[in-house]
Amino acid sequence: MIATHNIEKVSFENNFMTLQIDGKIIVLNLEQLSPKLAHANKIERELFKISPSGYGMHWPLLDEDLSIEAILKNNNY
Repeated sequence: MIATHNIEKVSFENNFMTLQIDGKIIVLNLEQLSPKLAHANKIERELFKISPSGYGMHWPLLDEDLSIEAILKNNNY
């Protein structure tokens, strides 16, 4: 069974993405997370879709997908 998450907020500032997931706030360095997002412009970063299950996020202009489980696991949450 795929774990679901409540992705409450997503924001970008400089080269960081801040996520609020299941009540936790996680700040991620885009260079380490995704080279595509790190080099994307404001519109490319801010145009994303969250999967209905909360499993992941997709940036159609960048053809980039991120798994919330992987983000949480790689950041020790």
